[in-house]
Amino acid sequence: MLRPLVARAFWSLSRWRLSTAPAPDRPTVLVGAPHTSNWDFVLMLGITWRLDMDIRWLGKDSLFVGWRGPLMRALGGIPVDRSNASRVVDEVLERVRSGEVFGLVVTPDGTRSGHTQWKSGFYRIARESGMPVTLGYVDRTTMTTGLGPTLEMTGDVAADMDRIRAFYADKAGARPDRRVEPRLREETREV
Repeated sequence: MLRPLVARAFWSLSRWRLSTAPAPDRPTVLVGAPHTSNWDFVLMLGITWRLDMDIRWLGKDSLFVGWRGPLMRALGGIPVDRSNASRVVDEVLERVRSGEVFGLVVTPDGTRSGHTQWKSGFYRIARESGMPVTLGYVDRTTMTTGLGPTLEMTGDVAADMDRIRAFYADKAGARPDRRVEPRLREETREV
């Protein structure tokens, strides 16, 4: 009950404008992109809180050390050991299969620099859990942020990524120089 109030206050004071499609009516893998700044995290929380979405998000395990751990978990965080990427997907799928119901925010362009392609975990989670993918965005050129379309992943990786690329083609991110093109290494083969 506190989250919607905090979100309303945030959006009334923010220089960013919330321009969004309605929240999906079922749990979704929410892609947060382009992920170019730590502020993206704040904006994605603001979006999901304003739309009253029950979400979890994946974060590097170092964010959950010490006093930050309880806070990050209370905000919906799931710590991830990034040295074992395939285990991350398995852990999320285990939660879904055990009956947990939640949306999952993922930043497939990973850390905010040094990558030339997206990580495929979001795609694998969506396909194996049956969850759709909702395209969340930050666009510095228009100072808008929000949710775009919710898409079902078909298993045709190249075609699915073409739809995702088309949506993000004009989105710059808070730090446009750090933007990573939405492309998976697996586009030429099955994920």
